[in-house]
Amino acid sequence: MATWSGVWSGAGAALTLDLPGNAVLTGTTEVALGSHMLATGAFAEGYIPHLALEGAVSVQAWQISSPGLTTLQILTPLRAQVEAAGFEVLFDCETQACGGYDFRFGITVLPPPAMHVDLGDFRYLSAAQGVGGAAEHLSLLVSRTSNAGYVQITRVGGDIAPIAASREAPMRGAAEPAAAPGNLASDLDSTGRAVLPGLVFDTGSAQLGPGPFAALDALAAYLRDHPTRRVALVGHTDSSGALDANIALSKRRAGSVLERLVSDYAIPRSQLAAEGMGYLSPIASNLTPEGREANRRVEVIVTSTQ
Repeated sequence: MATWSGVWSGAGAALTLDLPGNAVLTGTTEVALGSHMLATGAFAEGYIPHLALEGAVSVQAWQISSPGLTTLQILTPLRAQVEAAGFEVLFDCETQACGGYDFRFGITVLPPPAMHVDLGDFRYLSAAQGVGGAAEHLSLLVSRTSNAGYVQITRVGGDIAPIAASREAPMRGAAEPAAAPGNLASDLDSTGRAVLPGLVFDTGSAQLGPGPFAALDALAAYLRDHPTRRVALVGHTDSSGALDANIALSKRRAGSVLERLVSDYAIPRSQLAAEGMGYLSPIASNLTPEGREANRRVEVIVTSTQ
């Protein structure tokens, strides 16, 4: 296990959270007196059960540069330290058990590139210790990309003090076996997600071109082979333009792909959902034409196997 260091002094016993030596602070906000919604249950029927908290609010995002890390590997030592410090876990969930897309956008998350949240792979934990004015609450949000892990730590109550990464052992994950290039079925079975390459949309338009598209052929075949599985089609854009407009455009593009799968491939609508992320989840730099092109994409994420 990696050696993690850094102290958060609280209203009760001091909470020490260790971060791996290859962790880098990517974003932080601190408010001496603010409010925060701490999730205590999964999104359901349009609502996230929560505690409405007031007090000192500190939010930090960290990146752990190491391929192969799983969200469980990142969260497990943090959870152990939180519990060892006397905190009671209020809620602990993974991706769809949290409420998926709706949960992620119902909680407070620092914007990219400080914090990255993969809609198909994230974990959340909330905890508390003490009562009344001495109470202290915190949440941990963990996600990853193929090359790095991300941790957001939010604390409400107590004295705000920084967390520092250890200069000792870095945290490393085991290398994940890569699926065969271009094999959409292998990608979905091994990682639960895949980019649909080769889709063509008119500039600024949500209308999918006439095709044919090999990626849709492969996805339709996969869904026919797995009729109990449901997937979300998630649209993404580059960073040009306003966020609201990009989210709307990306969702319409995902919807256009959904309609093509229903109309041309007879895929049951019940197997499909369409969402849009706009520019909130880039896979490349928006500072280059090549990066912006890579970020303009539609992904497919397995959301249920039953």
